[in-house]
Amino acid sequence: MKKLLLFAFVLTAFVTTSFRLAPGTLSADERKFAIDYYQKTKDRLIKDLEGLSEAQLNFKADPTRWSIYQCTEHIALAENMIWQWIQMTEKQPATPEKRSEVKVTLDQLMKGTLDRTQKFKAPEMLQPEAKFPDTRAAFQAYQARRDSTIEYIRTTQDDLKDHFITHPAAGTMDLYQALVMLAAHSERHTMQIEEVKADPNFPKH
Repeated sequence: MKKLLLFAFVLTAFVTTSFRLAPGTLSADERKFAIDYYQKTKDRLIKDLEGLSEAQLNFKADPTRWSIYQCTEHIALAENMIWQWIQMTEKQPATPEKRSEVKVTLDQLMKGTLDRTQKFKAPEMLQPEAKFPDTRAAFQAYQARRDSTIEYIRTTQDDLKDHFITHPAAGTMDLYQALVMLAAHSERHTMQIEEVKADPNFPKH
């Protein structure tokens, strides 16, 4: 009887330990939210680019504004660069003591990123300067990176909550917030694409 009780105790302890989330690991709800948002923003961009002609892709409302091609190039460049920033940070030692430096909630971060009334100048390395031969190539680079990131979010056990980056506009955030911000960034510029398409002078063909 004592052996049976001991076995039951050990089994219970093992199961409890096995299913306890490691520090910084995403919960099932966090994982689902991020994956759904990544897929939703990808689908929106696909829909907005579908069937556009070269004239439409390269139209500018005025010389100071970006074309749809330039918006797509910027999205692709940022998707890769911010991902690399996240991955480099995750490989560094965890710094849970920085949690108190995070002043923005996930909801506030998303709303701030999507607020098109707030204008930001993209850093030089993310400026669209025909780094891809055309919009199709830029989108393919974006899609490859986006699909890989979705798979990462689906499977990762990395400690994303105790690693932090400092964004020039949003301040300190953990890497889960940074991943969600990356998807919001692509949505922000997809909204910009929709603004271009809504311009009264946008080519019909």
